[in-house]
Amino acid sequence: MTKVGLIGTGSICQSVHIPAYVKNPDAEIVAICDINEETLAKVGDQLNIDKAMRFTDYNKLLKVAAIDMVDVCTPNFVHMDPTIKGLNAGKHVICEKPIALNAKEGAKMAAAEKASGKKLMIAYCWRWNAGAQALKRFIDAGSMGEIYYARVQALRRRGVPSWGVFIDKEKQGGGPLIDIGCHALDLTLFLMGHPKPISASGMSVTKFGNKKGTFGAWGAWDYDKYTVEDFAAGFIRFENGATLTLESSFCANIEHDVFNTSLMGTEGGATLDPLKMYREENQTLIDVSPVMLKNVGTHEAEIFAFVDAIRTNKPSPVPGEQGLMVAKILDAIYESSEKGKEVAIK
Repeated sequence: MTKVGLIGTGSICQSVHIPAYVKNPDAEIVAICDINEETLAKVGDQLNIDKAMRFTDYNKLLKVAAIDMVDVCTPNFVHMDPTIKGLNAGKHVICEKPIALNAKEGAKMAAAEKASGKKLMIAYCWRWNAGAQALKRFIDAGSMGEIYYARVQALRRRGVPSWGVFIDKEKQGGGPLIDIGCHALDLTLFLMGHPKPISASGMSVTKFGNKKGTFGAWGAWDYDKYTVEDFAAGFIRFENGATLTLESSFCANIEHDVFNTSLMGTEGGATLDPLKMYREENQTLIDVSPVMLKNVGTHEAEIFAFVDAIRTNKPSPVPGEQGLMVAKILDAIYESSEKGKEVAIK
């Protein structure tokens, strides 16, 4: 049985992480930590956690010898420290996306993973979408040929989170690009086989976040404290010659929300939502639409995969280096926006 300690028991932990552990016959939550004592008590009572195993300081939780792995569900600015300390304490760690505030922090986390010999997984759950998994199988079988271009979109029409620290650049690292764009980017890099990024050109702007009275689908936010972008776009070049465009927004004057990846390859193309593949066979253009794909709970699937990796000593499904690659690209887009020119990715 894999013994789990939770660090951060807020909404994402309660809504999707905890239910996944409860369903998993090979995992057991034995300790929890949260700085909010009310939330700590609520979750502790729901899970029947011994009061001696409820902590407001994650350093104390990490001293519990019985814990095999910790799940970090804190805001972005509190990803690095508990992850590194957890790895150094001999625990496997799953950390909510993105890896950290930036690539500099992410690099320290990836280094700690290697030095500790423990597994680190960044919780990029979109990879477990049934359509994504099906498309990956086709790609790995050669059905797409050489993928030379990708278009990635994570666009909300009016979807500014009105809770938490999502509008605070100091604590979040950015706006939609680092919050939802990172998910779409990671998924696409996964499909493409993680080619090495070498440069990026991008822009990020705030056109609605500070505009008082702007409609919010999830309620009004604090317009005076909005310090992140509400739209960003980037163009990324890879070492193998492939390129990728990325668009992400909290607010944009578009018809509806769009979360999609489009791929172009020498043997075929594809769009992910809904999954459809485009080919030429026998001098005839055909569209292929898979049917009867399973409905997959992606957060549950990622946690099951990580627990299995720990128990069977498999590689981490999303290791720190892959989370770091996403962070490097996002950093480069933000830097390019500030400098007004293309920047190299090291």
